Amino acid sequence: MPPAATDKTPRQAITGLMPPSLGEARIRVAFPALPGVAAAPAGLAKMLTRTYVLVPLAWLIQAPLFALKFAPFVCKRYTLTNRRLMIQRGWKPEAVQEVPLTEIDDVRIGPGGVDTFYLSGDLEVIARGQVVMKLPGVPEPEGFRHAIINAVKAWVPEKAKGAWIAASANVEGKG
Repeated sequence: MPPAATDKTPRQAITGLMPPSLGEARIRVAFPALPGVAAAPAGLAKMLTRTYVLVPLAWLIQAPLFALKFAPFVCKRYTLTNRRLMIQRGWKPEAVQEVPLTEIDDVRIGPGGVDTFYLSGDLEVIARGQVVMKLPGVPEPEGFRHAIINAVKAWVPEKAKGAWIAASANVEGKG
């Protein structure tokens, strides 16, 4: 079915291959592994799953947390486009924080590393030598990190240096 007449999302044959001069195109969207308010219950559920007897209790704790992840009033997502990286919130996604691709120098995984239980980690976006945006709880953070770096290399010609890194690449023996 063709998009509605009021839909402002441009049609593209291949995701993210529209030049920024023609319009903004979404490259990738990631929903945080857990809402920020759920860190304590998530930690308890993680601990309970390590026991065999209390696993059903862990599932009961995690079920509402999973539903809360997609609740319209708290739903948060990280959106990468051919122009910017943004944190969006709400039923109709509205940017609450954004960084243009032209300002991004590097992206690194936060000091906590990757949580092997939830397969998520925190990303820090570096611009002008300082952290300008933190993305907590990014699922598969290494892949999202590479997507951001590759988008910067593709759409900001003066920052295109080094080889392309596949989002599924096993970097530095991690994996």
